[in-house]
Amino acid sequence: MDIGNNKMVKNFFIIISLFTIFGCGPKRSTMSPLELQSIQSKHFENDKSLVFRSVVSVFQDLGYIVESADHETGFITAKSATKSDTNFFQALGGYSSTQTTKATAFVEELRPKYTKVRLNFVQISKGSSAYGQQNQNDEPILDPKIYQNAFNKIDDAIFIRTETN
Repeated sequence: MDIGNNKMVKNFFIIISLFTIFGCGPKRSTMSPLELQSIQSKHFENDKSLVFRSVVSVFQDLGYIVESADHETGFITAKSATKSDTNFFQALGGYSSTQTTKATAFVEELRPKYTKVRLNFVQISKGSSAYGQQNQNDEPILDPKIYQNAFNKIDDAIFIRTETN
């Protein structure tokens, strides 16, 4: 009877330990679609052409490689240079990991001289092992400061373009 009781106590502590370990992870912030749109969007009192050129310019200034830019649809895609995150011990084991950031912008003229820009940034982490196993994790960037910084730079680019014309 004592052995069975010991086993139950041991199993109880294992279960409690697992709940403690896995239950204490960071909470994922959940935003409503409206909240997400509010941090990713900004209106500009300028025409679409000027705003579009400014967004492309800002992506380049931030170190992104512009992959496509279509003025008619207002869609711009860009990505950052790939950065290796592989440490010494991972490299010894034949594992490699990289990170890039993918950026998209949608520039839409709502009426003459009034344009909306919606930005989206996604962190892409890729890993591969010496045995050919690969994994990828795409994580949306939801930090309002990042979007505000990008919009401030777009504001500056628009200001410079309007002042030099």
